[in-house]
Amino acid sequence: MSSLRKTIFSRGDEMHLRMPPLEKLQPPLLSPLWIYLQRTIGHRRFFKITLEKEDKTMNKEIEKKRGPHRRMWGAVNGVEEDRIDEILELIWTLREEGVLDMDHLLKTTQDAEANFILRWMIKEDLFQMEGDRMILKERGEEKAREIIRRHRLTERLLFEIFEMSEEEVEEEACKLEHILSPGVTESVCTFLGHPPTCIHGKPIPRGECCAKFKKEMKPLVIPLDELGLSEEGRIVFIAPKSHQRLDRLSNLGIVPGSIVRMHQKNPSHVLQIGETTLALDRDIVKDIYVKRV
Repeated sequence: MSSLRKTIFSRGDEMHLRMPPLEKLQPPLLSPLWIYLQRTIGHRRFFKITLEKEDKTMNKEIEKKRGPHRRMWGAVNGVEEDRIDEILELIWTLREEGVLDMDHLLKTTQDAEANFILRWMIKEDLFQMEGDRMILKERGEEKAREIIRRHRLTERLLFEIFEMSEEEVEEEACKLEHILSPGVTESVCTFLGHPPTCIHGKPIPRGECCAKFKKEMKPLVIPLDELGLSEEGRIVFIAPKSHQRLDRLSNLGIVPGSIVRMHQKNPSHVLQIGETTLALDRDIVKDIYVKRV
């Protein structure tokens, strides 16, 4: 008799140990076995195969890392919308450079599945091929235009308001362009005063707010030189071309939050800040943005 059995029956009392068969313990104790089969590392796409002993079934499903802004274009193809956006954006920017051939796009894109996505985009009527040239169709043109607008407005916002470097701006703009709603995009554009170009000098597609502004609205933030004579404005931000210029303006009391009054525009701009009167060159004034008060 084993030592365990001797211990149980050491007092002479017979004790019956009732235990279920081992097979019945396995389902609740053993978790399903997940096997991940790598498909594409770059986009973290995996197949998950679940093996469950109890019902002898095997289920396969696609697992993807998806953020709240990512949606799927069709249940069969399972193409993430932000990947479609990236290619539409690339087609637009290449077109601005006068490049329309697909071979150049395939060499430029970092998406390993670009060929598959491009074929799917043609089926979805986003663009068409005319010989070797890629031509955006109406639906693709509209989507590409929205993406470019969101990206370039975000660049302006991050560079001018948050004073981020161009490298940081590009990285963050590529993220935000996929999640900005139309309403937020219009608000950003209005806040920035409907800028015509991005920080690299490329045109920002105009929105409804821009057309409305021309007819009946004034922007929230304007360049300082747009203040009328005797008008006052609160400095919102300064976008100098160098830190030396920013330091010089700070020493003069020209900092965000300061109230300035426009006294003269020609031949130079004469401003009053508190009890101080300053004369500034036009190229300095155009870097200062204010809100009328």
